[in-house]
Amino acid sequence: MLIRDDEQGMRAALREARAAAAAGEVPVGCVIVHDGMVIGRGRNQVEALNDPTAHAEILAIGAASDTLRSWRLTDCTIYVTLEPCAMCAGAIVLARLPRLVYGATDPKAGACGSVLDVIHERRLNHRAEVEHGLLGEECGALLKEFFERKRRAAAERAEPGHA
Repeated sequence: MLIRDDEQGMRAALREARAAAAAGEVPVGCVIVHDGMVIGRGRNQVEALNDPTAHAEILAIGAASDTLRSWRLTDCTIYVTLEPCAMCAGAIVLARLPRLVYGATDPKAGACGSVLDVIHERRLNHRAEVEHGLLGEECGALLKEFFERKRRAAAERAEPGHA
């Protein structure tokens, strides 16, 4: 699939997020685009892999690096449905990704301006251009619905008469 603009890139990331939700994972999705082609994709797989580092961005960066046979992703754009955490923002910096586009902000763990700003840290040897809010309501709604379902299920299990 050819990615012609940022909205198409974010829609591809949203497909990954929906697949994560369907698998019972926190619905975060990510794609990395080079010359209009998706070269890496990832979705949260922390539960499935029993790995706290199995975030969508980390998996997508690994896949893109494999595709390009280089850890330097200097001509790529990364699209992610949720503002990256400190680990993922650090990986974006280390991979030399020049551009990050994300949907929903993360007021609890975001490291691209919300809680921390790893992406723009002047003391690091690389910084990325950041665009945020693209399809942010849709990205945020997916997360909100996921956690509401989890809370409802937990409440139902806690009610008397439920095993």
